[in-house]
Amino acid sequence: MSRHHSSHEQTQYRRIVVKVGSNLLTGGGDRLDAHAMAGLVQQIASVRARGAQVVVVSSGAIAAGRHRLGDAAPANRRDLPTRQALAAIGQSRLMSVWDELFALEGIVVAQALLTRRDLSDRLGYLNARNTLLGLIERGVVPIVNENDVVSIEEISDTVIGDNDNLSAEVANLVDADLLLILTDIEGLYSADPRSDPDAHLIETVERIDDAIVAAASGAAGVRGTGGMATKVQAARVATHAGVHVIVGDGRIEDVVSRMAAGEHLGTHFLPTADRVVSRRRHLLSGLRARGRIVVDEGAARALRHDGKSLLPAGVTEAEGPFERGDVVRVYTQDGGHLATGSVNYSAEDIQRIKGQRSDRIPDVLGYEYGEEVIHRDNLVLV
Repeated sequence: MSRHHSSHEQTQYRRIVVKVGSNLLTGGGDRLDAHAMAGLVQQIASVRARGAQVVVVSSGAIAAGRHRLGDAAPANRRDLPTRQALAAIGQSRLMSVWDELFALEGIVVAQALLTRRDLSDRLGYLNARNTLLGLIERGVVPIVNENDVVSIEEISDTVIGDNDNLSAEVANLVDADLLLILTDIEGLYSADPRSDPDAHLIETVERIDDAIVAAASGAAGVRGTGGMATKVQAARVATHAGVHVIVGDGRIEDVVSRMAAGEHLGTHFLPTADRVVSRRRHLLSGLRARGRIVVDEGAARALRHDGKSLLPAGVTEAEGPFERGDVVRVYTQDGGHLATGSVNYSAEDIQRIKGQRSDRIPDVLGYEYGEEVIHRDNLVLV
């Protein structure tokens, strides 16, 4: 056991998204490196044992597809149909390796394939968020990947088409405290260290300005689609939402455990906003409230003092029209504005299930989208 792998080291972060790049998963080769993946899994298990929740954003489906096809794999072809075919072949192989390795640590994993369209669509966003949070609460490690097979804009070699930016979106989606972007370089340098002998590692970035963007405009890795520029772009997205971001070398011994414990490795991008404030801003501003829900005294107390979700039993009235995923205001019976949140059910559905126990929802509606009218993670007290 390494000297860094001590169980008394506490993680500084409660919820961590770990993004693993293709070059790391393949050990720089053209096929998956199970040994490198096993090391990461053991570190993630160690961090979880110390109280953190973890989501993995994994590249590597195309490399896994190339590995699976072996000699039949098209050599050096990077056109879109070839890449989509390789991703389709490799996705299940990639998940299979993750599943087997996590199972050795007694951890259950779940595959979550997302496209950027899922996250820009109101219902897709809510579905993805509720699913990932539900998995995390059950002690499952979600393995997120972009849905390369159907998503043309993500798979092509464009800046938008990389798992770095996807990992930032996922970090925001699940209200992560820390996003680790693991790659095969030490972090962000002041200049290209391969050509500039004066280049030095930038350990902390308080603000992503033009100088930081200029320093990041190096070449992408051979296997991956994301160079340092996309990592800085991802860091900008995540830090604006209050997430700490560290970009570093995933080959360093116990790198996940050490970064989670606050050791200075790689380049640490500091949040430029408070996470709770940015979540509140998201719910209270950009999305216009479309209706109101009135709750009884017991529900108001549970929301205000106990940090509970809003269940149908506590709802006395729903005034629409609003649809599932819309933002609505929650009022007390004396007309006080208590909270604002994103609903799991339409106004019409809530009128039918109000006052009912949650286990009655499927009987009343014939379907269910969860036992909460508004999940506590999608609710902000005013």
